[in-house]
Amino acid sequence: MQEPELREPRLHVGLIMDGNGRWATTRGLPRVVGHEAGVGTVRRVARAAPGQGIGTLTLYAFSSDNWRRPAAEVAGLMGLLRLYLAREVEVLRRDGVRLTVIGRRDRLPDGLAEAIAAAEAATRAGTRLHLRIALDYSARDAILAAARAAAPDATREDFARLVTGDGAPEVDLVIRTSGEQRLSDFLLWESAYAELHFTPCAWPDFGEAELAAAMTAFRSRQRRFGGLPAAA
Repeated sequence: MQEPELREPRLHVGLIMDGNGRWATTRGLPRVVGHEAGVGTVRRVARAAPGQGIGTLTLYAFSSDNWRRPAAEVAGLMGLLRLYLAREVEVLRRDGVRLTVIGRRDRLPDGLAEAIAAAEAATRAGTRLHLRIALDYSARDAILAAARAAAPDATREDFARLVTGDGAPEVDLVIRTSGEQRLSDFLLWESAYAELHFTPCAWPDFGEAELAAAMTAFRSRQRRFGGLPAAA
């Protein structure tokens, strides 16, 4: 079914996927079960995003600080990423979704960086949605790396390209699930004028309805970017 024509530019939404472990713990289940449930949410949200006017969706999967978690949990998360790439890349390609991964790759388990590169190559032609996965990611590290690489006369636009790495636009809306109200080192440069939406819904329970509610709340806000409200 053809999606309705959108009257606004396609938006960039950053989504901090929080609450997997707590979701499982409250049900008496191992934390890894929550992460497994969260993979299904990624699938649901990616499919729903274009219909909500989203052209770029950046998901915070694993921060550089998450290496501090127990080794077994980290290994489980990396295993789930391998499984996601193996199962979903062909579906993403058929659905017109371009997949890219931002963040460091030199600390990933053997073979994972190669699997990521293959997935990016396989989905490069996708135009319906740009799905970005932030993995071993730190916004402060990304800004620091860009500062080291930038020429003395670099413009904001030049610097932005260095920070994002793949030319993604500035973020319009950041959503964080599970009730926490902080950015946690996620897309700090790109989110300078992003609207923020915090929901108590844990990531495994987040779906099309919750995404639609966040987008409705976003569209009700007046974005001034430091200026004055438009004249009535």
